[in-house]
Amino acid sequence: MILYIFIGVGIGAFIHNYIPSDIIVGVLGSENPFGVILSTLIGMPIYADMFTTIPIAEALLSKGAQLGSILSFMMAITVYSIPSIIMLKKIIKTKLLLVFIAICTLGIIFTGYLFNFLHSFLLN
Repeated sequence: MILYIFIGVGIGAFIHNYIPSDIIVGVLGSENPFGVILSTLIGMPIYADMFTTIPIAEALLSKGAQLGSILSFMMAITVYSIPSIIMLKKIIKTKLLLVFIAICTLGIIFTGYLFNFLHSFLLN
């Protein structure tokens, strides 16, 4: 688990030190209405541990990304991990797996937009 934490801290440090705030705000901030969907799609193919995403999320939040977009990113990484999809595919039929993915995607996107709406009340 310590390896995942170091990887996450390294990625978070890279984001914090080398990616300009205006890029993060433009992609995941309040200026982009599709930030939640984009962060969900970015998080889907990433194979990582939840511990890896915490330092990345902190770096994104400090750079100006909205809370809902960050939560969508973190949830997508956790839900759509390659091992969990492979295990589910062995247990359930493809149609049911696609329904599961669709319901989770809608839930993640809804939660992201809800927290983006509440962002101004929670952090400002």
